[in-house]
Amino acid sequence: MDFDNILDEIGEFGKFQLKNYILVCLPVFYAAANSLSYVFTSRAPNYRCSVPQCESFGDTYYNQEWIKDVLPGSISDTTGKFIPEQCLQYGLKDNINDTLPSVNNTCLGTWFDSEVTTRCNEWIFDEHETTIVNDWPNLLTCSENQWKLALVGSSHFFGIMMGSAVFGILADSFGRKKIFIVAIIFMSLTGVAQGLSNSYMMFIIFAFLNAVGTSGVYPLAFVLGVEMVGKNKREMSGVVLNYFYSVGEALVGIIAWIDGDWRNLQFWVSIPPILFIFYYWLIPESARWLLAKHRNRKAFKIIRKAAEDNKKEISQNILDRFNENNSNDDEREKNLCDESTNVDEEGAKVYLKLIKSRVLLIRCLILFFVWGTNAFVYYGLSLNSVNLSGNIYLNFILGCLIEIPGNTIAWIIMNKIGRKYSLVASFLLCGITCMSSAFVPEKVFGIQIFLFLVGKMAITSSFAIVFVYSAEVMPTVIRSGGVGAFSTFSRLGALLAPFVPLLKFIFEFLPLLIFGLFAFAAGLLSILLPETLGRKLPDSFEEAENI
Repeated sequence: MDFDNILDEIGEFGKFQLKNYILVCLPVFYAAANSLSYVFTSRAPNYRCSVPQCESFGDTYYNQEWIKDVLPGSISDTTGKFIPEQCLQYGLKDNINDTLPSVNNTCLGTWFDSEVTTRCNEWIFDEHETTIVNDWPNLLTCSENQWKLALVGSSHFFGIMMGSAVFGILADSFGRKKIFIVAIIFMSLTGVAQGLSNSYMMFIIFAFLNAVGTSGVYPLAFVLGVEMVGKNKREMSGVVLNYFYSVGEALVGIIAWIDGDWRNLQFWVSIPPILFIFYYWLIPESARWLLAKHRNRKAFKIIRKAAEDNKKEISQNILDRFNENNSNDDEREKNLCDESTNVDEEGAKVYLKLIKSRVLLIRCLILFFVWGTNAFVYYGLSLNSVNLSGNIYLNFILGCLIEIPGNTIAWIIMNKIGRKYSLVASFLLCGITCMSSAFVPEKVFGIQIFLFLVGKMAITSSFAIVFVYSAEVMPTVIRSGGVGAFSTFSRLGALLAPFVPLLKFIFEFLPLLIFGLFAFAAGLLSILLPETLGRKLPDSFEEAENI
């Protein structure tokens, strides 16, 4: 049975869909927060060497009047403030003792030899922010340990990569609803454990596991949303879901701004999702998935409830179709265990059929590159937001909230010029702005931030479009697994993103230039994809090939 035809009768987006769609969107809010909390929990805060000869004169604060006289550093081009070196300090002059008398409670620069620098092993941190660096300074301070902080981001995306494929395949086999709930609860529990970590290794392990759970929430929420609405509402379901994601990301910046403690931040974004365990009794399974699995009786109960909530009547023709197929349901229910291995379009046979289709294989290869580039640039720009001049929290929040107009633009242009050319335009705009901002001087930080926000808006738009497009181009029998596979591959790009900023030590412009080139290349490749605007979701491989 064609579920789109059923939705034409019972309503493409009525009260039933609205209620369940909002419920499906809520966990995405916390999944987004968990996906970017590491930006603040594992970032390098402001810190400087502890100077025992000076710290003893008063309270040990990061900002002191005397630091410019006793510590090496530089003047910021944008703020004009002195920025001390994090791991170097001037050596004491030979005629100065380690224990010095107070001179009007002032630390004198004349005690130190500015020609001699030494490494320090004790630090004073900015009191307005605490991260994992504060807890394990001997492991994570100084430039030679920066890779360990980048490793947190990479372990997170490695977890996302592992979880995306697993949850997608499980959802195709065992149902969207059950696996959706499992992913949420796993994300919540591992996130709390991450906040309780008492060592760097423990933090890394639970960052990985938390990402595994997080990876299943957004894709399954997206699939549930797309599969419950009609073909004219699919792009809306995908884009509005992204609004929740953007606000969830911004929540991380807001909490970090208000409460600078990294453990509290992790608890705020991880504890509330445990309540979504009640979704087992609140949301229905995907009727479209049940029909694809020939579980017509269960599907009909959901369809009948949707018709009642939407105040619609089910036609006699559809009732007759269900009655014809219900006679086979009892036998199928008795053989569900055998069904997973015997049905032709399941498991390995399904993906083998995909590989044999030259048309679908070429499309999938292009989409793999498009998804990888999307995640590479999107997360690269998100990480880069805290490296821009100005207030790091405000920059991060703006970088997240700019996704809302990005998703809105995606929603509009998808219906005006189609999915294909909307995707192309978004990638090309992102590529141009990233390559342009790479060569903007730091002093002109206003233009730099403007180009950053436009680039982030464009890559957000392409992400929203590619999610909708991928779901529309894949057949129902592997839609969740297909989107999960694309999402998994995209994490390879995200996996590399935390290390790209380190290239600035070779050439300052290199990170943004690389982001721009990849986005531009993805835009050109997207021209080869077909248009899906206004077409029904393909249920079989043949329907998908004929797009």
